[in-house]
Amino acid sequence: MISMFTGLIVDFPYSKKLVGFGVIGLCAVVFPLFSYYRWKDKKVADYMLTQENLDKMREFNDSKKS
Repeated sequence: MISMFTGLIVDFPYSKKLVGFGVIGLCAVVFPLFSYYRWKDKKVADYMLTQENLDKMREFNDSKKS
């Protein structure tokens, strides 16, 4: 993140590279940490399209129509 601000504020010949490495660093570090934090206590099976979940969705949609 510091390299991004340095690349944007200070006029170095390699400023664009600093910004690029800053973006890559944020994507490589922040996104996985955020994903882990949001998914750590959840069941992945609840979000998969299994036959059971499809049946629940159909029942829910049918109950809305009635």
